[in-house]
Amino acid sequence: MPLGVKKLTYDAILPTRGSDGSVGYDLYSVVDTVVPCQAGNALVGTGIALCIPLDCYGRIAPRSGLAAKHCIQVGAGVIDPDYTGEIKVVLFNHGTEDFEIKKGDRVAQLILERCETPIIKEIGLLDETLRGSEGFGSTGK
Repeated sequence: MPLGVKKLTYDAILPTRGSDGSVGYDLYSVVDTVVPCQAGNALVGTGIALCIPLDCYGRIAPRSGLAAKHCIQVGAGVIDPDYTGEIKVVLFNHGTEDFEIKKGDRVAQLILERCETPIIKEIGLLDETLRGSEGFGSTGK
């Protein structure tokens, strides 16, 4: 099933893959903006809406180059299949310099992931496991 993409603005850029082996689809900014340094953030519009295939959701992930070179990370990364509004990307700048985004820049990547949403059934007991209720760090040294 194809990924349906609707342009919401004339100058929006459809998602692209950097190579045949790329899992993520690059998302492009439709605005000029600045992500302030030292944990500043910005909401960046892409000018597109999606028709995500059933049994999938979209995950917005950082671009590795922006993360490695400029400390740019992504937040609020889940796109539900029933969401039909504009895809916007929340960017966080953990670097020491403001990060400038120009219209047309690649700002994040979209990864489609399969998911299941089973009905909830309350139960009284859980099966016993070797780990049990041991939490953080319980499997390490």
